[in-house]
Amino acid sequence: MAATLTVRVARPNDLQTLDTMFARSYPALLKNDYPPSIMVTAVPVIARANPRLLASGTYYVVQSDGDIVGGGGWTRAAPVGPTRSKTAHVRHLVTDHRRTREGIGRTLIERIIADAAASGARTLECHSTRTARPFYAACGFRELDRIDVPLGAGIVFPAIRMIRRL
Repeated sequence: MAATLTVRVARPNDLQTLDTMFARSYPALLKNDYPPSIMVTAVPVIARANPRLLASGTYYVVQSDGDIVGGGGWTRAAPVGPTRSKTAHVRHLVTDHRRTREGIGRTLIERIIADAAASGARTLECHSTRTARPFYAACGFRELDRIDVPLGAGIVFPAIRMIRRL
């Protein structure tokens, strides 16, 4: 029997659990699509939950049998670059690497799409990893361009900017 997935708004006290999941899952999920130089420099930076996102009210966790198995959300503010009217941005969507292909990411993106649209957004943009590009394409996103996301201290992370109409 498939586990029941529930979505709830993240709370600040989810930080440690998400940090642990991100640190465990990012290396496993990304290893086939990024060179070792990115894995050692960028992954430790992106594999940390953002406390401001967790407190935003638009960041969610997916639970299965009480365990957090995914996280993701959206903001009006762009993570990098200018913020545009009527555009929302997918933020830090990750599924536990041991639970991929179970509908966790789909559950999150459906919540993100519904809530962003209800807020008045007309487009949803994301900075996808190379690994997640097929997932976002299957969810109706189209590729705009390849970008390097600055992470600070001269570290950049290669990503794909994608967009979806709401």
